[in-house]
Amino acid sequence: MAHLLGAEQLRLEYPTRVVFDDITVGIAEGDRIGVVGRNGDGKSTLLKLLAGRLEPDAGQVTSRRGVRIGMLDQGDTIDPELTVGAAIVGDRAEYEWAGDARVRDVIDGLVADLDWHARVGDLSGGQQRRVALAQVLVEDHDIVFLDEPTNHLDVEGIAWLAQHLGSRWSPSSGALVVVTHDRWFLDAVCTTTWEVHDRIIEPFEGGYAAYVLQRVERDRQAAAVEQKRQNLMRKELAWLRRGAPARTSKPKFRIEAANALIEDVPPVRNAVELQQMATARLGKDVVDLLDAGVRFGEREVLRDIEWRIAPGERTGILGVNGAGKSTLLKLVSGELEPTSGRVKTGTTVRIATLSQRLAELDEHGSRKVFEVLARLKSSYATGGSELTPAQLLERLGFTSAQLQTPVSDLSGGQRRRLQFLLVLLGEPNVLILDEPTNDLDTDMLAAMEDLLDTWPGTLVVVSHDRYLLERVTDQQYAVWHGGLRHLPGGVDEYLELRRREQRGDGPSTATATSPLGGAGVPTATDQAATDASAAASEPAPTRLAGAERRAREKELQSVQRRLDRVSSEQKAIDERLFAHDPGDYDGLRALGEARDALATEQDDLELRWLDLSEQLEA
Repeated sequence: MAHLLGAEQLRLEYPTRVVFDDITVGIAEGDRIGVVGRNGDGKSTLLKLLAGRLEPDAGQVTSRRGVRIGMLDQGDTIDPELTVGAAIVGDRAEYEWAGDARVRDVIDGLVADLDWHARVGDLSGGQQRRVALAQVLVEDHDIVFLDEPTNHLDVEGIAWLAQHLGSRWSPSSGALVVVTHDRWFLDAVCTTTWEVHDRIIEPFEGGYAAYVLQRVERDRQAAAVEQKRQNLMRKELAWLRRGAPARTSKPKFRIEAANALIEDVPPVRNAVELQQMATARLGKDVVDLLDAGVRFGEREVLRDIEWRIAPGERTGILGVNGAGKSTLLKLVSGELEPTSGRVKTGTTVRIATLSQRLAELDEHGSRKVFEVLARLKSSYATGGSELTPAQLLERLGFTSAQLQTPVSDLSGGQRRRLQFLLVLLGEPNVLILDEPTNDLDTDMLAAMEDLLDTWPGTLVVVSHDRYLLERVTDQQYAVWHGGLRHLPGGVDEYLELRRREQRGDGPSTATATSPLGGAGVPTATDQAATDASAAASEPAPTRLAGAERRAREKELQSVQRRLDRVSSEQKAIDERLFAHDPGDYDGLRALGEARDALATEQDDLELRWLDLSEQLEA
């Protein structure tokens, strides 16, 4: 493949530290490179050096003559006086840019919901970021550098961006270098991974899954200094291999050695044990939303929400921006009262929310980290062991020296980690995570997921990070046109529903402000038309209707979840029977009685499931 750009013996030094020392890398036609590493190790700096936005102290960056380079920097800003259209296509005539399929695809995928003639300065920060990304992608570049392009994109937008970048060039042309903490995106787009660490760049073949495989092998061969990181990556690898084998199809090296590392690694979570612990701490009642609705003036955000959250339940919430996800979380946490229906909270429930903002740290601004910890409890139970707050901080990437740092001087990622720790030390039994991946690198995300694996409470997560949702939750729901829709097929089912809707197979969300009439945020008129159309197309009501039917549907889902749990418990008892001492007759009898009780319960649940199914189909 033809060479496009190269960097030789680059060195960059700041007054307090050396960022890079004698690094040499190259970019060729067809390269799709993902850059990972800890916060502060130089990922964004590397992109600026390669794109020519920053001069190295030593070494040089050279490119082939005529190579066109485009870059999206985290600090990029657009003239606030420009309109959206002028910022994206400049002064080109409409017939010129509208005839370009790539430009139309970018506008449809990123800014279809924005007013083409709106002033950029009047947009939100997230909307301005999407305009900046569109500005880069509409141009015909040979190399595209993207620094955190998935920020401010929802799950659907991230899926679109992955598809666009995958089809933007032929496999043997163009080049992409992307810095992102979105691990699903790395796997979907990249064929090479660069890890930036300790002033060097270490290349790996493949996307994130392949990077984990190779890094585990590298850590296995390293000394005991890397033992803690190795164990964490082994657990991550076990989930990748067991949960979605297709993710590891990219690496072209032998993986037998890496697979040998996980032969004795247990499942990521012992679902039965966590369910039992959660029930013991929470009791049977957690939070029940009963025909709950929320209306702000004339605008109805949520309606007829029926959701009975079970002990130990791990649920991910999906939905487009503005659909009502945060409003749903506030109903669960008690921050917001429903305008219709009611919310019932169990007496033993202790809810904590990891919010998008860092307001929890405001009161600690001048205190040092160790002083904040001294005000809290002395230990925390996780994974069957007791850890001190300092040990938890170390597990989340803090060094001993950073315990002396004032909270106000911490970086964004460090503040996020401290916020997460303070929430856990409060010992909640219901944890709500609202976009928890902000400001965290891939290592810290893996550390957070590792802690959540052994946390026995009820978990509700709203995140645009598809990898995190699939990793820490067991089921997903969508906030869908004001209601709550179960997604047995997970994120893939949600994306398919959105595609069908935009093709016209479902309710229309077209907006008049888009220059191409693409899908966007529905207007009140669109919603009224949608409701009328849906009402006209619905079949004649069955014997069960309204709240009664929804109650049956929710009970059916509850019965199905309980059947799954009973099946898991039966398998656990079967394994214990198989391994039990044949001479321990009392122990065998107790296990047999427990197995019989589960079988009886399973029979009763299956009968109830059939009864409910017949009522709903009548």
